[in-house]
Amino acid sequence: MYQRILVTTDGSELSDQAVAHALQLANATCAELIALRVVPPYPKTYFEGGVALGEEEIARIEQQWHEEAMSSLHTIQDQGQKLDVKVRPVAIKSDLIAEAIIAAAQQHKADLIVMASHGRRGLKRLLLGSETQQVLTHSHTPVLVLR
Repeated sequence: MYQRILVTTDGSELSDQAVAHALQLANATCAELIALRVVPPYPKTYFEGGVALGEEEIARIEQQWHEEAMSSLHTIQDQGQKLDVKVRPVAIKSDLIAEAIIAAAQQHKADLIVMASHGRRGLKRLLLGSETQQVLTHSHTPVLVLR
């Protein structure tokens, strides 16, 4: 049924549950799992009172964030090995999370996107936005949302 399943993670407990579900689904369908973590670029602020960092320091911080993301993705890869599921870890740097998820699904030819929804409502949803809602609205790949 599925050949490639893309699962997104942000390291939260809820996304860990989505990863566990995606691993089981990949195992049941003999699919490859693409484990995706979107890492934001370092915010460059020029507001009064903001601390300006040099390019080398920003590059060092971004590299550290990338390595931490890859470490969490390798943990998912280890979990996949226990279930005999091939897991491909992918970390992408972008401040447009939903767009990065959709692009990764297209690039890796995913048949399904699995992601968690934090279920925010009202003002929190308005202020924080909903990456899940954006993916649901704009993706041409089917999306399985777990809560």
